[in-house]
Amino acid sequence: MKVVGIDPGTAACGYGIVHESGGRLRALVHGCWSTPAGEPQELRLKRIYDGVAGLIAEHAPDVVALEESFVGADARIALSVGQARGAVLVAAANAGLPCAEYAPALVKQSICGYGRAEKGQVQRMVKTILGLSELPTPNHAADALAVAICHALAPPLLRVAG
Repeated sequence: MKVVGIDPGTAACGYGIVHESGGRLRALVHGCWSTPAGEPQELRLKRIYDGVAGLIAEHAPDVVALEESFVGADARIALSVGQARGAVLVAAANAGLPCAEYAPALVKQSICGYGRAEKGQVQRMVKTILGLSELPTPNHAADALAVAICHALAPPLLRVAG
């Protein structure tokens, strides 16, 4: 199974693809799309949409897994993240791919064994789980790989429940 993991955001949207076969995981690609703050919002969202559509076209994944929105104190950030998630969901829908969503605490719990793990801990565990030679950077890419790992290793009933 190939899983595209996404850490959604408008300023920085992390992505990572893992391939799971027989319980073994391999990272295929990871990175981050960045958009300048002064760029019109519709162009920023189009860049995210195009990036996800390009990954799907190039790697033919089975599913897209996203981190759910975390609603903090700033409603503007939550709205912006929600818009980025929408661009990802539409790109997946246009390709006929199912989507799964995971709460940040569940991803951290799955990867680190602790739902409040810090970014550095997630990076180190992703590196270890995938056998990477270096820490995945930036941290948005590490978070996206963590979401993909979480989905790839989730028990089948959890994946069905979404």
